[in-house]
Amino acid sequence: MSVKPIITVPDELLKKTSDPIEKVGDNEKRLVKDLFETMYNSNGIGLAAVQVGILKRILVIDVSTKEEKKNPMCFINPVIKKISDEKSVYEEGCLSIPDTFIEIERPKLCDVEYINLEGKLKYIKCDGLLSTCLQHEINHLDGKLIIDHLSKLKRDIIIKKISKDKKNLNRVIV
Repeated sequence: MSVKPIITVPDELLKKTSDPIEKVGDNEKRLVKDLFETMYNSNGIGLAAVQVGILKRILVIDVSTKEEKKNPMCFINPVIKKISDEKSVYEEGCLSIPDTFIEIERPKLCDVEYINLEGKLKYIKCDGLLSTCLQHEINHLDGKLIIDHLSKLKRDIIIKKISKDKKNLNRVIV
């Protein structure tokens, strides 16, 4: 297992659609372990493979709180089958868009079909934070980011700020 570097905007890879997994093999299982390690290391609650530069339809989630036992969940080829008309709003952040939080309204409930690590077809009904997180990560697999919910002007400002911050990484103030 290893912590992978997380790619950030404006990297064009984040806008690409991820490819479905044909078979869950050793490489996919290793990738899932790396995704969990990377996600936990970055204090995230979800991570899609595209965020570490791999265009495969794999994502991991753990929405447990610090007081709860970890509850790692892996979703391969996830598909949203049903959403509710009822909405909920969360202030969402993203490991690929550092230091940015955006209030986003999404369906409160969603039903998702996916393949687990054993290659079995599964179905889950999600509510609350899990529903929001799954929708957020599935958006990543489809090349959509939380900043796509904003106006072009606000999106461009955020991307410009993050790009500028990246260029100043080696800067030292003495």
